[in-house]
Amino acid sequence: MYKIGEVAKLVGLGSETVRYYEKEGIVPKAERAQNGYRLYDETHVRRLRFVKRSRELGFSLDKVRSLLEIADSTNMTCKSVKKVAEGHLAEVQKNIRDLQKMEKALSGMVQPCAGDGTKDCPILDILFSG
Repeated sequence: MYKIGEVAKLVGLGSETVRYYEKEGIVPKAERAQNGYRLYDETHVRRLRFVKRSRELGFSLDKVRSLLEIADSTNMTCKSVKKVAEGHLAEVQKNIRDLQKMEKALSGMVQPCAGDGTKDCPILDILFSG
C-alpha cells in the first residue's frame, strides 16, 4: 500500500493530480488508514499509469474515461478500443496539418522582416491587412 505522495512519485504525477483523478472517478477512491491517510494499491498504480500515458498521447479526459470504461467492461473488444484510438489519431493528424499551415504562414510573415530598428514592420502590416 502506498500513501498519496508515494503513489504520485511512483507514477510520475503530482499528489493534486492523483486527488483530482480520484475525485473525477477516473481512479477508484483510495482506502483510508486509521490516521485518515489515503492508501493506494497496485490497481491504483496501474490505472494511474494508464491515465498518465493516455494523457501524454493527447487523449482528453473524456476519452481516457471512455477507454477505461471499455477496459472495465465485460464486453470489452479490441475493436471498440481501436475505434476510440483511430478517432484520436484522425484528430492528431488534422492538428498536424493545421500546424503545418500555420508554420508556412508564419514563415512567410517572418522572412520579409529585417528585424531592425525601423518603425516599418512587415509582420504588423500583414496582420493588420488580413
